[in-house]
Amino acid sequence: MDSETSTGHVTRKAVLRAAVAAGMAVPTVLMGVPALARTLDPGVTEPALTPECDDGDHPTVAQIEGPYFKPNSPLRSSLLEAGTPGVRLTVSGYVFGRACLPVSGALLDFWQADTNGAYDNTGFRFRGHQFTGADGAFRLTTIVPGLYPGRTRHLHVKVQAPGRPILTTQLYFPGEPRNNTDSIFDARLLMTVRDAGGAREAAFDFVLDVPQTPGPNPTPTPTPTPGPGGSWAVGTAYRAGDAVTYAGRGYVCLQAHTAQPGWEPPTVPALWRAV
Repeated sequence: MDSETSTGHVTRKAVLRAAVAAGMAVPTVLMGVPALARTLDPGVTEPALTPECDDGDHPTVAQIEGPYFKPNSPLRSSLLEAGTPGVRLTVSGYVFGRACLPVSGALLDFWQADTNGAYDNTGFRFRGHQFTGADGAFRLTTIVPGLYPGRTRHLHVKVQAPGRPILTTQLYFPGEPRNNTDSIFDARLLMTVRDAGGAREAAFDFVLDVPQTPGPNPTPTPTPTPGPGGSWAVGTAYRAGDAVTYAGRGYVCLQAHTAQPGWEPPTVPALWRAV
């Protein structure tokens, strides 16, 4: 589904293309949109992408577990503790199946090095697991991992849909000099990363080998529901130039689309401009 459907819904890839055509930065666009997260190092040829979440795509590529995995990590979405040193990092995204539909209740188990490049092998610092919500979304709060000999900067993760095999892989940061010397680095696993006031924000979507029956749209057509304290509403067909309010702020529509959950104006700058 590369273009708008006959019912007026905009596909994830259509939002991505529209953002590029408008000259918007893809990392900013994708932080709140169900679409594959991707950014490129300056001057680097575009790599083969992890699946763009389209019908019949291949799953996200697997990578080795490495020597530092520990089972039974705590259930938590934040790996930060009081006084944790390091640059704050938020990683968000979605878990999809083969038909580009979200996978709810998927397990994501993260582990990583601290800011000095060391793993906690006796406790569970910088280790934790969480589950996706009904929309397939996840969000991890942590720090940018440090470097250690032989490896570029990376995060480890295991992802498992309920009752399905485990995907073990790693996520990478664009622009890292050691990406060129790390023997297992894979550009298909690059996250989208941007600076955010002294912290960093990253995004990545996983595609699991989960059979699904494709539907005409990523989500069912909802009944129009007003946004909190504003006129924006799920299920409404907006045209370019339409004005709405959301959470006490005004927005102008940049491109025609039908509003869907997760596409609220503050989270989708490809579709809405604050005024």
